[in-house]
Amino acid sequence: MTAWMADPLIWGIGPQRFEVFLEPTCPFSGRAFGKLWDFLDHAGPERVSICIRLHSQPWHLFSGVITRAILAASTLPEGREAARRVMQAVYAKREDFEFENHATGPNRDATPNDILSRIEALSGVNLVTRFDTPGLDRALKWHCRYARQNGIHVSPTFMVNGLVAPTLGSGDLIESWAAALD
Repeated sequence: MTAWMADPLIWGIGPQRFEVFLEPTCPFSGRAFGKLWDFLDHAGPERVSICIRLHSQPWHLFSGVITRAILAASTLPEGREAARRVMQAVYAKREDFEFENHATGPNRDATPNDILSRIEALSGVNLVTRFDTPGLDRALKWHCRYARQNGIHVSPTFMVNGLVAPTLGSGDLIESWAAALD
């Protein structure tokens, strides 16, 4: 058996910790995700570490499959950057991965293999073989437990230096996010 490790989804090296809990097909999570690298540039990568925590939610019916795909990508040699490309691709074309009204539409006929093929085609990341990695569910369970232990129920949710920041949201300007740092 080959050893593997899910690369932590952390960008920046600063002592301030800005954690964002994202669901991979949520439009509000997508809006927050799209601002993270501008925020990192604005706040400074030597000042802040951005930590993405995946927060799968059951009403997004392919959420578990896509979350596992992101983590599978993070085990590739490109690690977190491969995972980032997967997230970018899914958020950019979320209608390819979501049900209409969380229940209907053409995606009801899609299989998990269809979803993985779409992700690979859109992201350019070959992750299917890693998706099957025995034990990858440990990484998925870590994200779930971490969210639950911190009282996270919805996405996106923000934590600053270990404390939930209920006043921060995906619609905020990045300057507001930066002002929340110590």
